[in-house]
Amino acid sequence: MRPQEAVERALALSRADDCIVIADESTTANLRWAGNTLTTNGVTRSARLTVIALRRTGDGVAAGVVSRSAVGADGIEDLVRAAEADAAGNEAAEDAAPLVTDGPAATGWDDPPAETGIGVFAGVAPALGEAFAAAESAGNRLYGFANHVQTSTFLGSSAGLRLRHDQPTGLLELNAKGAGGSAWTGAGTRDFTDVDVPGLAAGLARRLGWGDRRVDLPAGRYETILPPSAVADLMIYLYWSAGAQDAADGRTVFSAPGGGTRVGEKLASLPVTLSSDPAAPGRECAPFVVAHASSREASVFDNGLPLGATDWIADGTLTSLAQTRHSAERTGLPLTPSIDNLSMTGPGGGASLDEMIARTERGLLLTCLWYIREVDPQSLLLTGLTRDGVYLVENGEVVGAVNNFRFNESPVDLLSRLAEVGGTVPTLPREWSDYFTRAAMPALRVADFNMSTVSQAS
Repeated sequence: MRPQEAVERALALSRADDCIVIADESTTANLRWAGNTLTTNGVTRSARLTVIALRRTGDGVAAGVVSRSAVGADGIEDLVRAAEADAAGNEAAEDAAPLVTDGPAATGWDDPPAETGIGVFAGVAPALGEAFAAAESAGNRLYGFANHVQTSTFLGSSAGLRLRHDQPTGLLELNAKGAGGSAWTGAGTRDFTDVDVPGLAAGLARRLGWGDRRVDLPAGRYETILPPSAVADLMIYLYWSAGAQDAADGRTVFSAPGGGTRVGEKLASLPVTLSSDPAAPGRECAPFVVAHASSREASVFDNGLPLGATDWIADGTLTSLAQTRHSAERTGLPLTPSIDNLSMTGPGGGASLDEMIARTERGLLLTCLWYIREVDPQSLLLTGLTRDGVYLVENGEVVGAVNNFRFNESPVDLLSRLAEVGGTVPTLPREWSDYFTRAAMPALRVADFNMSTVSQAS
């Protein structure tokens, strides 16, 4: 059964007062390599059907949500009844709101789901072959993978809403190992036509060359240049933590002393802007809310709500927090639901990473961060490790690789100590690439990044 038909059938079978149905159909293509050799490739398919049954109660509306994979035509009624039974056992939902009736035009509702296949790597595989040969001749080894997912989401409701979104999500991660240690790079993409494999491989070879000289440094606070990937990992965690309801309840770094939120407060020492836009070129994402379950940052009642460009931080000032209609009513702040991409920009055009290195008297250059964990939600203090190359910069040049560190930093506090913001470029977060790939970030210079201890990781 086509996903559109599954949506219509579930709605027709529903006995609930209201019903929302979401059908997701995905295909995934992957390519893997190790030791300068392509190893595996394959294509998989998956489908998920979610039914949200809504039951009016004396004091509100109760919601029942059930989601299952690979539901056939004969399994739809059982799924619908299970959602209704769940609603029957639940109390009125705190986030209850009228169903959305208006939304973006459902273009292509009847068209088949979008698909991907191995052909999406037609330009990547030959370029990898050339990169493997160059690495082999230099005595290095390349490892990594490329992954591409096409997901078509069909959303329908008993209020007459019919919406569709096709989301391509791709990434490539490339790791080089040699006498100079290891180095990592990656790229997020919609279709791999914009992935520069030769450029990525050349960047890795350059970093391995920097590792020919090793320098041991103690823990401490260092002037540090964070490349866009490392910045993405920190800012994405900040974004995930910027829920309006938690802030209003006094639970997070965005809670104001004495109550309320810090919206309107200046957070950054430089006029940076952190924003999301469903129509951002190259980072396009769903232009309406898709919520398979309710949480403190999302509401099933908001399914289909149109999304627009949102500044979370504008010119250094906190302007918005992620909101549902319910939390917006509580906080009195504008309705600003979460959006599945994130960009950060600074004043002016911004310098390139090489230009920032060239004007560094002495400092560290990171490659990426990993194993990031939250230590304190009230300050958003994070800890984690550096990985795949930390380099010493002296008099405008990289002079060697240094040991890894454990860091302790809050991305919110870090914003207040910015010394320089580079030019914004598309980037792939290393730590969060399984969950978030649509990012554009600048490199950042911080005068006193806290390397709390030396790490033995290599």
